[in-house]
Amino acid sequence: MFRGGHNIAMKLPKAQFDRTVAFYRDVLGMEVTDHAGQAIAGGVAESASVQFGPVTLWFDRVDNYAHPDLWLELFTDDVDRATAHLAAHGIGVQDELEPLPSGMNAHWISNPVGVPHIVRNPDDD
Repeated sequence: MFRGGHNIAMKLPKAQFDRTVAFYRDVLGMEVTDHAGQAIAGGVAESASVQFGPVTLWFDRVDNYAHPDLWLELFTDDVDRATAHLAAHGIGVQDELEPLPSGMNAHWISNPVGVPHIVRNPDDD
């Protein structure tokens, strides 16, 4: 029913954003893509990304964050069935975490330790 997606988002406080991006670019030698000027999800002030093996690792600057967060993506072919399955296991929808793109059939949830996951259809890119 579930499989890992192709995006991981590292939500970073403003004070840590530049140093973190520089670490991946300058220390690890990864090619960083700057997403300045592109539409960014609610609360994200600046964004960059690197290819991290088969996934894209996003660096999102969130100015009201005091510590970093890691956000994961889960794919499912049936979002409604997956949401019902999660609810049956005590995992509720938390769509207040961040606005979803208009028209996307997806929901935010969190694992038991609070790591946010987007549950979505892989065709909604």
